[in-house]
Amino acid sequence: MRPGGHAPGRTAGTQRDQGPRRRAKRSFRMADGRRRGAAWRVGIYLVTLWAVVTVVFFLPRVMPGDPLTAIREANSPLNSEDRAILEAHYNLDQPLLTQYGLYLSGLARRDMGLTIGGGAPVGQLIWNRLPWTLLLMGTSLAVSSAIGFAAGVSAAWRRGGRVDRRLLTVMTVLHAVPEYVLATALLLLFVVRVPLFPSAGAATPFTQSYGQLYKLADVGYHLVLPATALTLGLLGTKFRLVRNTTISVLGQNYMVAARAKGVPERLLKRRHAGRNVLLPFLTVVGLQVAFAAGGSMFVETVFQYPGMASLMLPAIENLDFPLMEACFVMLAILVLTANLIVDLTYARLDPRVRTE
Repeated sequence: MRPGGHAPGRTAGTQRDQGPRRRAKRSFRMADGRRRGAAWRVGIYLVTLWAVVTVVFFLPRVMPGDPLTAIREANSPLNSEDRAILEAHYNLDQPLLTQYGLYLSGLARRDMGLTIGGGAPVGQLIWNRLPWTLLLMGTSLAVSSAIGFAAGVSAAWRRGGRVDRRLLTVMTVLHAVPEYVLATALLLLFVVRVPLFPSAGAATPFTQSYGQLYKLADVGYHLVLPATALTLGLLGTKFRLVRNTTISVLGQNYMVAARAKGVPERLLKRRHAGRNVLLPFLTVVGLQVAFAAGGSMFVETVFQYPGMASLMLPAIENLDFPLMEACFVMLAILVLTANLIVDLTYARLDPRVRTE
């Protein structure tokens, strides 16, 4: 041992012991940071949802008109006595802030109230129609994502060629055409001109006695045209993003180095270019949920598909406050939840986001 020093063996052993300890502390700090980041994102989600619910509650009440004017008895307006009874029944005679408090308490109990005039449970109506809208949106988002990603990478790989120019032209036109125009064109072509698909509905009536396989095939058969219209409307944005991002990735140093090492083109396209395009692609998919929700309303209307549009449009026309609010809140929950999932997935995949 040197004077005033430490034993070399002991110092080295202490350093070796401290190495795993430091790594464990660093791992704990990273895990704690991820938990705080996830909690922060969930908190933003809840605050945003509360803001949307508040706007959805107050906005119909500042619009001109009265929901009770749509209720008629024997084709004549309601008299003052019946009107007072209905106002008390639907809490419309209460102050606005009292109505807001009752509305929030009802949502907390998963009670969305009754439709004005019909008296039907709003929650039951929503749960009967929401699965059809989710099926339409989910199918369209999945198909448009798969086609847009594959076509965008392939077009960028052959940028400037014939395939790239044709795909870019077609996708630009599809991006500019509204969903209801695409839906109408498909309806005229494959229902009126060449009757290959049904014109309306989501399933053939009176098929309860048939097997499950037949029912699934029948639902898919009715879904083809609405899902195709919505898929075409969502395809252009995904394709252009993937194409442009892939072109920018092809010039990166790691791509040049991988190609110089002799990595096959198939692996360059999938593992190197595709993975780096995936992160911005996920962001666009999350943002497109809102566009898919809006586009599905038009598509459902054209094809008379029994989704949320069949509830929302009459509710807006009749100023049915409970039904209108429930429709908008459910669509807002759908869009915000999809964006939260994408945000959490993005933070999971990108180390830079985790560090931040």
